[in-house]
Amino acid sequence: MTQHISDPEPDNLANKPDAVARRARMRDFQSQLAARMHAARTGAQTQASLLGVMVGQTRCLLSLQEAGEIVPVGTIAPVPLTHDWFLGLTNVRGNLVSVIDLARFQGMASTQLDKDGRIVVFSPALTINSGLLVSRVMGLRNITEMQEQDSPVEAPWIAKRYIDRESTVWNELNLLSIVQDPKFLQVGI
Repeated sequence: MTQHISDPEPDNLANKPDAVARRARMRDFQSQLAARMHAARTGAQTQASLLGVMVGQTRCLLSLQEAGEIVPVGTIAPVPLTHDWFLGLTNVRGNLVSVIDLARFQGMASTQLDKDGRIVVFSPALTINSGLLVSRVMGLRNITEMQEQDSPVEAPWIAKRYIDRESTVWNELNLLSIVQDPKFLQVGI
C-alpha cells in the first residue's frame, strides 16, 4: 500500500517568502528614499535630484523642498459638491490632507487607484494640507543627466521640461504655482 503525503498548501508556502521579500525590498526602498530626501532638504546633496512620479501617464519631477511625505493610498473620504479632481480627505499621521488627482485637474483621465498609487503630501513649507495622487513613484532622478527642452509648456505650474537618456520626457512641476492657482483653490462646484 502506497501512502500519499501531500504538501500543506504549496501555493501559500511558495508565496510567503516572495511576499516577505517584496515587503523587505519596499521597506529598504522607502528608507533609502527617505534618507535621500532628507539629505536633499538639508543641503547634504546637490539640488540636481528631483522625485520622479507618474501623474496619469505623464512623467513628472517634484522638488524635494516642495514634496513632503509619500504615503500609500488609504481611505479617502469624499467631500460632496466638489470637482471630480478633488478626491476628498485622508488621514496622514493624524492630519487631514486633501487629495487631488492632478491628472484629472489637468483635464486628463482620472488616475486609477491600484497597488502602485501613492499620495505625495505637500511639504509643510507650502502651508497647505494637500497631496497629489500619483500613479507611481519612480524614485529620485538626476536632472544633470537630462537635457532641458525649450518646448512650450501647457500649464503654468510646469517649470521646465527635460528629456532623459532614453528620450523620455519629464515635466518638472512647481507645486507652489499649483497651490496658488485660483482653480486649484476653488474645489467646490
